[in-house]
Amino acid sequence: MTSDPLANRRPLASRQTRIAARAASLLARAGVRPDVISMAGIGFAGLAALALLQAVPDPAPLKVASTWAAGWLVAAGFIQLRLAANLLDGMVAIEGGRGGRLGPLFNEIPDRIEDTAIIAAFGTAAGAPALGLWTALAAVFCAYLRLFGGALGQAQNFAGPMAKQHRMAALTVGCLAGFGADLAGRWAALPEMVLWVVLLGTLVTAARRIGQIAARIGG
Repeated sequence: MTSDPLANRRPLASRQTRIAARAASLLARAGVRPDVISMAGIGFAGLAALALLQAVPDPAPLKVASTWAAGWLVAAGFIQLRLAANLLDGMVAIEGGRGGRLGPLFNEIPDRIEDTAIIAAFGTAAGAPALGLWTALAAVFCAYLRLFGGALGQAQNFAGPMAKQHRMAALTVGCLAGFGADLAGRWAALPEMVLWVVLLGTLVTAARRIGQIAARIGG
């Protein structure tokens, strides 16, 4: 597996934005270490999960779905903050020149914790906890395939259609849908439908990555 951090970097258009560059520059100049930003991502994911757990559906039909409808909206915000932390830790490490030897650990392990916490909590909030756990497992499997390809000496494969940033975008939409359902005063199946889309898309992504790894081995 190549040790070049740029060769195994997730391609993100947001990395090229002026806001991201300025934020990363400010953090680097302030002496903030990338691993601290990575740990902040876990905090944001944990807060997103806690907010989602406040949006658990009422078992009675046609009633307001959650004990705290704003939990959906708060979770959507923290999911975006989690993604911002995931973006900025790498930018501070590479563009800011503050990367350390433990950078790969802080780049990968927090991501797996964050994905699992958010997806599992979203499943509970959507009234489908088992579906949430299966989706979280599929997300971890996708990440494993990416790293497995890298362990074989291949460039890490960030192909979608449901890579990390796509999963989080879909769940953000699902949170907004859940909030809207609560405002309407009744439970809707939209969040669960979003979770099914994430699961099926993640399985397609896993199959695609397996196929591409096999093709490179055969080639």
